[in-house]
Amino acid sequence: MRVAVLKGGRSLERAVSLSSGERVEDALVRLGHEVVGIDVGPSAAKDLAELAPEVAFIALHGREGEDGMIQELLNCLGIPYTGSDPSACLRCFDKALAKHLLRAAGVPTPPFFAFSEGAVERLGLAAALRRAEEQLGLPLVVKPAAQGSALGVKFVRDPDQLPQAIVGALSYDRKFLLERYVEGRELAVSVIADQAGQPQALPVVEVLAAAGSYNFESRYNPGLVDLSAPAQLPAAVAARAQALALRCFELLGCHGFARVDMILERGEEALWVLEVNAVPGLTPTSLLPVAAKAAGIGFDQVVERILASAFSRGATAAPSLAGR
Repeated sequence: MRVAVLKGGRSLERAVSLSSGERVEDALVRLGHEVVGIDVGPSAAKDLAELAPEVAFIALHGREGEDGMIQELLNCLGIPYTGSDPSACLRCFDKALAKHLLRAAGVPTPPFFAFSEGAVERLGLAAALRRAEEQLGLPLVVKPAAQGSALGVKFVRDPDQLPQAIVGALSYDRKFLLERYVEGRELAVSVIADQAGQPQALPVVEVLAAAGSYNFESRYNPGLVDLSAPAQLPAAVAARAQALALRCFELLGCHGFARVDMILERGEEALWVLEVNAVPGLTPTSLLPVAAKAAGIGFDQVVERILASAFSRGATAAPSLAGR
């Protein structure tokens, strides 16, 4: 099968995407496919039309890859592709939208406020920040609404740090979140299509890092953090985390694969969903491959399953909030 692997791009996650893409290409070659890597740029539409691949494997992170744009282009060109469709990608990539949907469905997510740069420039948001601090408490987390790999995320422990943290978040996106900081254990539950095409929650992975230190550098440089897979959790807690991940996957309309990041609150058994990643990394240090390995699923098999799911999109039901 001729497979186009879409990677690179021009987002701030370019290096991560190239790493994911190259690893996927190697796996696809081992699986016997004809592989063509495409470093996505201004000629992407032309390159894809001329190549006419049988399927596209999306290993493109950040803007154009996770926000639904490349998926929309592939729909236009009539090329099957891996992962979620444009609408699901939009819901996941916009953290504010995702959290509103999760909260409306009764999924536990840390309390938050989401604002655009317009609220700062034209609505005088600065006058309301003290009220936001009172409602959310300190420390709190400031993050861009649409960015991955922890880029632009700041932990604010002093009210005087908040304005600068907001300015920093707005340098990455035009919308940002103020979110209650939940102290606890950082968990990730990856979901991947099983051999029948149905979503399967992989073992829970715990990120063992100092509070607030799981940043861009530590995510993609081996040895800076430790990963526990499967996480050392009571069986009932691990099962709840997996069930919660599957619920989020369904709610946001994901397909093929995704990763749900959450916090197990310290001193409690409460699980809080932070975000859902529709195109999770597939690098050597990424969490999904680590979780798959813990389940006895090799990387080539992960790639094979994701690729197969590109042809079962019609089986994915539209997301609904009804009855939740």
